[in-house]
Amino acid sequence: MASPIISPSLLAADFGNLQRDCQMVNKSEADWFHIDVMDGVFVPNISYGMPIVKTMADNCDKVMDVHLMIVQPERYIQAFKDCGADILTVHYEACTHLHRTIQEIHNAGMKAGVALNPHTPVHVLQDIIQDVDLVLLMSVNPGFGGQTFIENTINKTAQARTLIDQSGSNAIIEIDGGVNLETGSMLIAAGADALVAGSFVFKSDDPEATISALKAL
Repeated sequence: MASPIISPSLLAADFGNLQRDCQMVNKSEADWFHIDVMDGVFVPNISYGMPIVKTMADNCDKVMDVHLMIVQPERYIQAFKDCGADILTVHYEACTHLHRTIQEIHNAGMKAGVALNPHTPVHVLQDIIQDVDLVLLMSVNPGFGGQTFIENTINKTAQARTLIDQSGSNAIIEIDGGVNLETGSMLIAAGADALVAGSFVFKSDDPEATISALKAL
């Protein structure tokens, strides 16, 4: 079995030493950088906008995994492409015309992901699953880092795995929220391909070693 994709969340990085933390991830066994963009409307928090994402991209040597927790994400597809995004994930709950948004992300030259909030069932993706490159399951309520893992995400991961396998989709299953060695192991066993880890990595005594431990799951 292949090692999981590890995507450290820069939302948990030290913003006074952002370049240092980006370089640490560059040197580590991490595969992607996870970038959470929040607008204060879709979620009750504001993170950072295009200039910071562009700065991150300029300092990051790995795949830029950008997660838009914003309303009307279709307005900003090209802007985030221009900032350096490789994967652009939008929320199912934020898109009136999800299929069109996915097409526009692909047309801009990025991989397209769809995120589901904890209360949103996996079956809503049935008609779109063959068009997406990534399914992001939120294992905490979106908007803030450092929250407790929602146990039902294990079941949702297994459901997503079944949906993807039965449909013939090649979509990657990514989990975001409350990921550590214990929850990560359970998620991988349930069928997850990629793990987003924020506080668990950046608040640890040795973030690079923590990334390696996640990679070894």
